[in-house]
Amino acid sequence: MKLLLLALVELVFLGPCVPIHAETPAPKSDRVWHFDEDSPDQLPPKFSMGTFFDGRPAGDWKVVKSPQAVSSPNVLAQLRNKGAEHNYNLVLVEDTNATDLDLSVSFLPVSGKADMGGGLIWRAKDDRHYYLTRANPLEQNIRVYHVVNGVRKMLKNYDEIIDVRKWHRLRVVNEGCRIQIFYDDKPIFDLCDETFKHGRIGLWTKSDAVTYFDDLKLQTLK
Repeated sequence: MKLLLLALVELVFLGPCVPIHAETPAPKSDRVWHFDEDSPDQLPPKFSMGTFFDGRPAGDWKVVKSPQAVSSPNVLAQLRNKGAEHNYNLVLVEDTNATDLDLSVSFLPVSGKADMGGGLIWRAKDDRHYYLTRANPLEQNIRVYHVVNGVRKMLKNYDEIIDVRKWHRLRVVNEGCRIQIFYDDKPIFDLCDETFKHGRIGLWTKSDAVTYFDDLKLQTLK
C-alpha cells in the first residue's frame, strides 16, 4: 500500500517520465534557405544587396523559378550578365552574425565570359570586409580569400575541373582561426587566418557571372 501511495504522489507532482531526447528541440542555430516559399522576382526576406564603389546595387539578385532547382521550384539567382572586372556582386543575410560555423550552398554556373561560378561569404563585417571562397569554371579552380576594404587577398588556390552542366556544393567550416573548405564533399583547404572574428554570411559572384544558388545552410558551432 505504501509503495502504491508513493507512486501516485510521484505521478501527481512529478508527472510521467519522458525520455529527454523526445523533447529536445532541434538546435536553433541550424538554418536552411530553400527559397521555395519566397516570392519570385525579389530578394528573400532579410537578404540585402551590397553596393559597388560607385553606389550602384551589387548585382541583380532575385528569386526565380527554375526546373533546374535542387529543391523545386525556386532558386536565388544573380542575373546581371555584364560588369567590370572587379565588380563583386553580393548579398548578405541579416541576423546571421556568427563566429564559428558550418556553412554550405549549392550553385549552378549558368553563363559568363569574363567570369563564371560563385561563392560563399562568411564573417562579413559589411560588403567590403569578409571571407570568401569561390569556384570558377573558366579558370578551373577554387580559391579562398579575405577581402579588406573591398580588395581581395588570395589565401589559397586549388586547381579542379568544374563541370558547368552540373550543380556543385561549397562548404566552409570555420572554428577559431581554422578554416576548412570542401568542394562537392571533397576537402580542399585547411588553413588558419585571423583577419575576421565574426560576422554575417552571404553569396557572391563576380563581373558578368550569372549563377543560381539553392539550399543555403548555416549551423553555428558552439
